[in-house]
Amino acid sequence: MGTEPQTPKHLEDWLRDAHAMEKQAEKMLEAQASRLEHYPQLKARIEQHLSETRGQAEKIEQCISLLGSDLSTVKDLGGKLTAFGQAMGGMMASDEVVKGGLASYAFEHFEIASYKALIQAAEKASKPEIARICEDILREEEAMAEWLGQHLDATTRQFLERSEDGDLRAKT
Repeated sequence: MGTEPQTPKHLEDWLRDAHAMEKQAEKMLEAQASRLEHYPQLKARIEQHLSETRGQAEKIEQCISLLGSDLSTVKDLGGKLTAFGQAMGGMMASDEVVKGGLASYAFEHFEIASYKALIQAAEKASKPEIARICEDILREEEAMAEWLGQHLDATTRQFLERSEDGDLRAKT
């Protein structure tokens, strides 16, 4: 019985979910970056992570290909992330920069948890290359979450100061 272990269905499903998650993240980051005028440090970091996110989607496509699956059947998480994406991507509230920061921080931790599960599934399926790719992505997500966590206080203070000064553009 020297057959190769079967790829658990969960690995393929979760990779497809991760691909949809990264595509949703790309939309959210694009929308957020396009509206940040008065927070240059935040805008620059979001644009950097947008580039990383696009690369992550490509890496997940590579993982799906490594399983011998057809990318044309990549499913969309649809409703699972749509509400979250609309909340983050379409905010026009007066405190958009703060709510966007909160949403980004939460979403990064969702991605971190997803990649931790994917690493375990890849290891269980004896797919070390997929586990390695997911570990690389995990490090990028952890770095972004850490950056957001370190800068949320300062961004919030900056927003509050701009808001107190009556600056109508405080939100972005």
